[in-house]
Amino acid sequence: MDKALLIDPVKCTSCLQCEMACSYEKEGVFNPAKSRIKIFEFEHGARAIPYTCTQCEEAWCLHACPVEALTRNPATNAVEVANEVCVGCKVCTIACPFGTVNYNKDSGKVIKCDLCGGAPKCAEACPTGAITYVDATWTGYERMKQSAISGHGRPA
Repeated sequence: MDKALLIDPVKCTSCLQCEMACSYEKEGVFNPAKSRIKIFEFEHGARAIPYTCTQCEEAWCLHACPVEALTRNPATNAVEVANEVCVGCKVCTIACPFGTVNYNKDSGKVIKCDLCGGAPKCAEACPTGAITYVDATWTGYERMKQSAISGHGRPA
């Protein structure tokens, strides 16, 4: 069964636990600037939305890489960066329409969410359930349509 991150911005309190867990898992430090997931705050902090790679089916980053450093993991469906192949050209960062592939100046390579190999630390660390790792069918168009019809997620 394919799984995906499900983000519910209504539940996000902007506690940054997801960013801290991600940066520690991936970089060995508690530093939100080194996280592959970000919390975007709106309305002067009144609303917060966790944001990371959605592992697009038509992954433009993957197709743009001139050295094929990005590949899809068949077990998790995540697009992953092979650090030993990446040359740091940043073409994938430009190709990503969502801005979730980033350049790490310390390593000279790109970084993006890889779902932590199927056990995303951001979801494990989220105390409110704003980030969960669920069956991928729960994250698609029909869920968004139902949310729009029911009025969930709309500004108050």
